[in-house]
Amino acid sequence: MSLSKVITIIKRSLAFNRPHHVQWFITRRCNYRCRSCSVWQELDGRELSTKEVKAGLDVLREMGVIDVVFSGGNPLLRNDLEEILRYASKHFIVTVYDNGSLAAQKIDVLRHADFVAISIDSLDPKKNDYMKGVEGAWRKSMEAIEKLKKSGINVCVSPTISQLNLYEILDLTKYFLDRGVPVWYCLYSYDLPEDFRGAFSIGEAMDEYVITDGDGFLRLCEELMRLRRKYGRILMTDEVLSALASLYSTGRRTWKCKALQSFFVVNHLGQVSGCHVHKPVASIFKLPRVWNSEELEALRKTYSECTRCMYLCYIFYSLHGDPIGKLRIVRQHWRSAKLFLRR
Repeated sequence: MSLSKVITIIKRSLAFNRPHHVQWFITRRCNYRCRSCSVWQELDGRELSTKEVKAGLDVLREMGVIDVVFSGGNPLLRNDLEEILRYASKHFIVTVYDNGSLAAQKIDVLRHADFVAISIDSLDPKKNDYMKGVEGAWRKSMEAIEKLKKSGINVCVSPTISQLNLYEILDLTKYFLDRGVPVWYCLYSYDLPEDFRGAFSIGEAMDEYVITDGDGFLRLCEELMRLRRKYGRILMTDEVLSALASLYSTGRRTWKCKALQSFFVVNHLGQVSGCHVHKPVASIFKLPRVWNSEELEALRKTYSECTRCMYLCYIFYSLHGDPIGKLRIVRQHWRSAKLFLRR
C-alpha cells in the first residue's frame, strides 16, 4: 500500500458522520451451489458496466469511504474485474471474496486487491464439498490459498460458522494460523419472513445450519478471543466476539446497527440499501444528494433498532464505524499492520 494511500485512509478514518465501509455485490452470477445460500437459485445476469462501476467508486471516494468489499455471487466471474480493482485500489482498502473456485486462475487480477478472502467451511474435503454443493470445492480452495500466499497476495480464509461446523472452527482456525493465514469469520444467517422486501434474499433457514448449541457457540467465542491474543491474525475484535457471546448467552444485543451511518451495501444494479434485508433507498449515483435528507435520517433511527440479522460484517461495522472504533481495531491488531503496509 502506497504512503499516499495510507495517509488518505488515516484522514478518512478520523472523520465523523461519514460512511466508511461499503459491501458491493457487483454480480449476482455464481458458479457454486452452496446449501446455505439461495443466490445461485435466483441468478440475474444484469449488472453495471465497467464505466458505471468506476463512476460509483468516484461517488464513494467523495463520500469518504475507506474500504470496499467486492462480493456477489462471485465477483471473479466478471471479465472486467481487473480494471475495477486497479481503479478501486487507488483510493480504498479493497477486499475481494471468492468461493475458492477461480482465484488460482486469476492471480494477476487479484494483485490489485489488498485482501482476498477464500471461503472454506471445513478441513474435511467431503464435508466442505457437501456444504458448497460442488465436488472438488475443497481442493480448489486449498490450492487457491497456497497459490495466493506464494504469490505475495494477502489471502485470508473466511469460514461461515454454523451448527454443521461449529465444533470444527477452532481446529480450522489453528490450522490456518499455524500456516500464517489470517482468518475472518462469517456467521450463518437466513431470511426472515419479512425480508422478502429487502435488497435481495439469501435463503430460508435450514435446520442443519441454524446454531442450536448456544453454550458451544459461547465457548467458541471465548476460545477465539484467546487465540486472537496469542496469534494476532484472527481478523475479529474482542468487541465483536463479546457482542456475539452476549447475544447467545442472554439474548440481548449490545450494539445498535449503524446501517446508512457507518456502512451500506450496493447491489449488482447500483442500488443502495442500509443492508441486504432492507429495500433500496437510492441509486449510488444519487446517494450524495439524499444522504442528509430527513427520509434517510428517519431510516437510520429505524435501522438502529433492527434485530433482523446477525451478519458479522454488519456487527463489525456497527461497533467500529467511528474513529473511536477504528482506534480499538488498531490497538488490538497492530501486529497485523504489516498486512496492509507491505503492499
